[in-house]
Amino acid sequence: MEDKEKNYSKELLGKTVVSKSGKKFGEVGDLIFEVGSGELIHIQLKNPTSYIDKLELEKAKDGSILIPFSAVIATGDFIVVAEEDII
Repeated sequence: MEDKEKNYSKELLGKTVVSKSGKKFGEVGDLIFEVGSGELIHIQLKNPTSYIDKLELEKAKDGSILIPFSAVIATGDFIVVAEEDII
């Protein structure tokens, strides 16, 4: 069971992140999690779109954009986030 969960999180890397309305945010560059519990905290974006520049989102120390994992409402071909939960 643990191996499946590890593979699942790796499968998220590189997927396109979109809002419920279909606005493209970028791609999953990395996942940030709580070391003690293993809880996913943020998705770190790579290749952010110009649309996301208008949103004042949290940024990592290196300047990359972070999306709270709690805003994720679906995963599949895309990672779908509730835009109202990240603004």
